Formats: sequence, C-alpha cells, structure tokens
Amino acid sequence: MELLAVVCLCLLTWSGTTFAAGNGPDVIKMVVKEGDDTILPCSLSTREDIVQKLFDWKRDGQKEVFLYDAGVTYGKDHPGQDEQFKQRVFHFPDQLQFGNASIVIRNTKVTDSGNYTCDFPRLQPRRRGLIELVVGAAPAPVTKILKVTEDGVVLQCEVRGASPKPDVKWQDSDGNVLRAEEPQVSERGGLYYVSLLTTVTKTSTNLFHCVSTQKDIGHRTEEEIYVPERLLEDKSCHEAPMFIGGWFSGVLTVSVPLAVLVAAKYIRKRRNKGEFKRLIGSYQHHRYFELSHVQSLISSFI
Repeated sequence: MELLAVVCLCLLTWSGTTFAAGNGPDVIKMVVKEGDDTILPCSLSTREDIVQKLFDWKRDGQKEVFLYDAGVTYGKDHPGQDEQFKQRVFHFPDQLQFGNASIVIRNTKVTDSGNYTCDFPRLQPRRRGLIELVVGAAPAPVTKILKVTEDGVVLQCEVRGASPKPDVKWQDSDGNVLRAEEPQVSERGGLYYVSLLTTVTKTSTNLFHCVSTQKDIGHRTEEEIYVPERLLEDKSCHEAPMFIGGWFSGVLTVSVPLAVLVAAKYIRKRRNKGEFKRLIGSYQHHRYFELSHVQSLISSFI
C-alpha cells in the first residue's frame, strides 16, 4: 500500500502555479470496478510537510468524505463524516511528511461515483484538486432459451445491475450482430437492468453469444448459449408427421365406427337368421300357425 501511495505521489502531483488564483484545477478521471479498493491521489509538488496542516475531502461539493486537521480525523475526535464513508475511508499517516494527502476508499460502490475535491483551505495560495470517480458494476450476462415459435427459437439475454448503462447485443459464433427486439431497460438505484430478445434459426454451430459492453469503464463481457439441433429443425419437418398423424387419426375416426356398425349388422343378421329358422321349425311342429302370422314374422327379420 505504501508503494502504491508513493507511485501516486510521483505520478499525480500538483504544482503551486497550477492551482494559483484564477486558474481552475485539472480534473483527474478514475475508473474502478465495484468492490475494489481505490486510491484518490492528492499531493503537493513541493513535498511540504502537512502533518500539522488541514486538508478536506468532499464529494460533489457537499458530502464530507474525509477531513484531517493536524492529527484529528473523522471517526476519532471530529464529527460530521457522511454515513456512506464511515469506516471505509483512510489516509496514509506515514506519507503526510511528504505532502501526500491521498485517501483510499475500501470496497467501492456504484453510489461512490462522483466528483471529489481535495482542499487545502489554509495554504497560501490555496490548493484544490478535482477527481472524477466512476465506479462500474459489470455483471456477466445471463442467457436462456425462452420459447420455440414458427419463426425459430427465441433467446433472452439479461444484464442485471450494471453501471454505467451497458450496450447489449446478440451475436452468432462468427461475431455477426443478430437482429433483435428493442431492449427493455430499467434503472434502480443507479444500476441498469437490460433484457434483450432475439429469434435464431439453424446455423453451422448453433452457438450464440450475448455481449455486454461498457465503454465508459472499458469493460466487455459475454455469455455463450447452445441451442439443441432438435429445436432448430425446419418447420416443414414438424408439419409432415403432424399431417400424416392427423390423416391417420381421421381415418381411424371414420373407419372404426363404420366397422363397428357393419359388424353389429352382420351379427344381428346372423342372430336373426337363427331365430327365423327356429320359428319356422316351430311352425312345422305346430301346424296350427296361420299363414298370415308367418308372413308377418318373415317381414320383421328383413
């Protein structure tokens, strides 16, 4: 940590003429990943001993980040530090004799992003430095197969809780950008949530990539998804078995009742024929049956 502080001291020092009255300080932009520790550099080019001096760190001109006043700091004997920075901001006591007023912010959060000032209000001329801190959250995309439609397979990519706002795209295995629906974007607490849908068809690999790019922090991440061959078959291949199955089902629907009807009629005829023979035999046995009675019986079995 001391070595890093010394490096910052050597590379990022300010001269008295740079911050002379009437001249605004240069802005140093720093980009870090959420969760990392970061050093905000603030040093005097004169290497003047500031152990008995006062310097004050603020964010966006209002929030009290850190104050040092001749050995007294926030959390020790001096109240007023913003809750957001309590127990997370520290200075380098052994570097004060070299004019180094840099601080370190532990476990940075997206909400730490902003414009920080390091101020020496009692120095003549007054010294003041500006640092723009960008804390980026770069979660990996999450992909899944959403559904299968007549046009192809619908894929969904979600980037949850990113900052700054990511640019999300779908690509095939060759890196070609795929057509997609309009991304759905929402923002909560400075974090962005993006959902992007695309419809894909069969390719040589059936591999697709969701790419999330955050240019402001120089970050790019992607997630690959494989779509099974069976989900990407031609629609016609699915329709043919369905047609044959439907036709066969239709034939069965008509033929089975018809066969049952024919069989029932055949059985009834066979049964009636036997009954008819029995009645004729009875007639021959009982000679007293009248002819008209026999004729009516015959007509009932036709």
